[in-house]
Amino acid sequence: MKAFIFDLDGVIVGTDEYHYLAWKQVASEENIYFDKKINDRLRGVSRMESLDIVLERADREYTPEEKQILAEKKNDIYKILLANLTPGDRFEGVTETLEEIRKKGYKIAIGSSSKNTPFILERLGYRNYFDAVSDGNNIKHSKPDPEVFLKAAEMLQLDPSDCYVVEDAESGIDAAKAGKFTAIGIGPAAGYVKTDIPISHFSDLLKLI
Repeated sequence: MKAFIFDLDGVIVGTDEYHYLAWKQVASEENIYFDKKINDRLRGVSRMESLDIVLERADREYTPEEKQILAEKKNDIYKILLANLTPGDRFEGVTETLEEIRKKGYKIAIGSSSKNTPFILERLGYRNYFDAVSDGNNIKHSKPDPEVFLKAAEMLQLDPSDCYVVEDAESGIDAAKAGKFTAIGIGPAAGYVKTDIPISHFSDLLKLI
């Protein structure tokens, strides 16, 4: 293996609560029921697909134009919350583990469906830190489509079979497997049946190098 491709949210940093609060505000303003169980279904899913899930409990149909307005409103709220991120919000052991992976000669990349990836990386002090960043700004299909990971491998000039993908969401594991990557599952994805290598802590990756 020659590289590790990491999902961002839930692997490098946790912004689930920010997503939840932003969607909760949008749903409340539309008088739509929304809770953390529904929010869990949005993990690893694109913004517009997430909105469709949120709107499942709406008592009316929304036009494409209305949906776009709601999606933009959610993202505006989310970005305001993201401004609170600092390097101290990186998950425990992430930076130290990434440094060891680099020292062993592996390339590292981000593969995230989020269009806010550049902003999040900058807030975390990781701007220009990774060898490649593939995100929602350069893909047409979100996970479980493998496009985001395939583009990351392409940027690294590597074959998928040479890359690990580290994911916390089942949709991300599905995407990794669809792209012929070796899928490492952390958090909720560690117990997923399609996960190739389950890990409990980010630092467990050091056992693979």
